[in-house]
Amino acid sequence: MGNKEYMNEFSYDLLKLDYEKETARLTAFISEAVARRLRKQGAVVAISGGIDSAVTAALCVRALGAEKVIGLLMPEKDSHPDTLQLSQMVGDSLGIRTIHREITPILTGLGFYQEIADCIRELIPEYADGWKWKISASDVSEDRIFTFFWLVVQSPQGEIIKKRIPADRLLRIIALSNFKQRTRKMLEYHYADRFNYAVAGTSNLLETDQGFFVKLGDGAGDFKPIAHLYKSQIYQLGEYLGLPAAVTKRQPTADIHPLAQGQDEFFYGLPYQQLDACLYGEKNGIPPESVARVIGLDPDRVSLVYKQLAHRRTINEYLRLPPLYPSAEK
Repeated sequence: MGNKEYMNEFSYDLLKLDYEKETARLTAFISEAVARRLRKQGAVVAISGGIDSAVTAALCVRALGAEKVIGLLMPEKDSHPDTLQLSQMVGDSLGIRTIHREITPILTGLGFYQEIADCIRELIPEYADGWKWKISASDVSEDRIFTFFWLVVQSPQGEIIKKRIPADRLLRIIALSNFKQRTRKMLEYHYADRFNYAVAGTSNLLETDQGFFVKLGDGAGDFKPIAHLYKSQIYQLGEYLGLPAAVTKRQPTADIHPLAQGQDEFFYGLPYQQLDACLYGEKNGIPPESVARVIGLDPDRVSLVYKQLAHRRTINEYLRLPPLYPSAEK
């Protein structure tokens, strides 16, 4: 991917993979990790219908064999209508066993849906049954490092109401939403325990670096084969591995809230292609002007994105830390 010492100009060629070589390297890693280091018989992969989990599952199949990979399909009532269909399509295309576990009853039992509705009504009293909602981040072009968030609701008639979320309410909504990811991970480890399998983490580099994951939720896993890959590289691998076009051509979605939204709107602020370029430039010391010329943004905006990336990496460091222990008593 280029020599950092001599790299002053950005090009998307820097993000191109040697598909065959990388696939061989990652399948060898998975085989070694699962069989020898973790001493497990196979792998459990939570399949969401997105590219990350599909590529992870495909790599596990190449490394372990289809008979040793289980795909868990875990939608809930707020999931996109295509989620279950796409997830099953991935499982069928790989020839693996799939298990469908709807998590809506679990979340209902925890009081999740009622509490989130109460929280939304405290901000927007008009919100009622049948309405949809999402959280939207402030635009990355705004001249600040910090991100502000908005609650957006839509009535059955299509009326949109948008209101800025105070910090305490944002924390409450995020904490409630994190139930979903932690519930899914609980089921992943249940089936891993049942079959003596390892849990495959599906986080990519953008998510890992920027903290776009839930600690002890979708960020957990016994091995993480794609955590070093940029999103655009994962799409490249998906096509090489022969995954269904409905998945390899699908734009990334958060699939957290009932009102549809992309990951750029919810968290990143830019489409993944532009953000990959900015993250690569920021991590490798490439001048913002060079990245800006390639991705079609103003250099000042790219410079701001660099600052936002560094800021998020710092404030989300706790998500990547293992448990902290006191030093041994002397």
